[in-house]
Amino acid sequence: MISDLKERYKKWAISVVIMTRQLPSDPEFKACRKQIVRSAPSAAANYRAACRGKSNPDFINKLKIVEEELD
Repeated sequence: MISDLKERYKKWAISVVIMTRQLPSDPEFKACRKQIVRSAPSAAANYRAACRGKSNPDFINKLKIVEEELD
């Protein structure tokens, strides 16, 4: 299950980054594109870190960080 979710996050992050290529190249979209490109892989990386949590409370806390990145 954890391995499956890690793979899904990885695929999702890659697909989001690829999707940003379809956004208009106007300057107004530049900041949005950068934020999207940073947040998608960050959520995946934070999930991997949560899986290495030292305790259940640590795991839950790190999952909250993942949730924030996804928001």
